[in-house]
Amino acid sequence: MPQETLPLIYQDDHMVVVDKPANLLVHPSEIDRRETRSAMMILRDQLGQWVWPAHRLDRPTSGLLVFALDRDGARELAMAFQEQRVRKDYLAIVRGHPPLGGIIRHALTVKDDLGSRRNTDAEPQPALTLYHRLARATVDWAVDRRYPTSRYAMVRCRPATGRRHQLRRHLKHISHPIIGDSSYGKGPHNRAFAEAFGESRLYLHASHLQLSHPVTGQWLRLTAPLPEAFLRVGEQFSWTESAMLNAI
Repeated sequence: MPQETLPLIYQDDHMVVVDKPANLLVHPSEIDRRETRSAMMILRDQLGQWVWPAHRLDRPTSGLLVFALDRDGARELAMAFQEQRVRKDYLAIVRGHPPLGGIIRHALTVKDDLGSRRNTDAEPQPALTLYHRLARATVDWAVDRRYPTSRYAMVRCRPATGRRHQLRRHLKHISHPIIGDSSYGKGPHNRAFAEAFGESRLYLHASHLQLSHPVTGQWLRLTAPLPEAFLRVGEQFSWTESAMLNAI
């Protein structure tokens, strides 16, 4: 069996950035003890050396994932993410037609890492997300029997804070949940997409990153290509790839 590999977006002697597919863990987790695959282990075998993830993406989220190749770089990169010195842009396909753009300010309760749907007793944390609508469509799907059509949109999201499931919870808060979100989304719309496009996934993709290199200080601008699932939706909804990737 051929060795599994991850697409490399950027690589040098100090760090590597990959395009993580959806439904892949970043690293082994207590939440999924039976899962043996993870981006960290695949990349370790691919490069033939140990790697350190600098941040994390939810398992169902695809896109840019940063790894350090030494402990010092790992500390610097992790600090940059924690201190919000990294500019992150995500693309999401959501239910409905949100306004052209806006700011979501909504404090979020702390989630338990071992049970992500459970809240802890800690006070809600301030959370802020910027979003901009890139494209929208109305399709002849009677997903809700009250309406003969259904509405969807592609949005760019930029989290200004780093709370657990922030984008998923914030988009639900404004009544435009992400398609394919089994925790915060709408089941009928999730099933309609799975049936129409032949894939059940969360339509959330980490598309762009801007960060300072941990050693040279060079400002890096990185982009991950759109997943095939997004391209299939775009073709069906007459969204151009340039419009969908217009995240910066």
